[in-house]
Amino acid sequence: MSSLQAPPRRIGRSDLEAKLRELQGNVEETKESAIATAVAIGAVVAVGVVAVAFMFGRRRGRRRTTVVEVRRI
Repeated sequence: MSSLQAPPRRIGRSDLEAKLRELQGNVEETKESAIATAVAIGAVVAVGVVAVAFMFGRRRGRRRTTVVEVRRI
């Protein structure tokens, strides 16, 4: 049984640069996707916070409202 194997090839600078560029491309795609998701989530959270603040403000305003009766004689 004889297995023919090619001698190991040396890794050169161009091989490393090509692999790093490939990885960097994947990272850029992932980063853009993550930023878009984060912006969408941030917008939803901001709208939620404003809505909750509005609702609590209305509730507080209703509790503090004074009812004044005007009677004519």
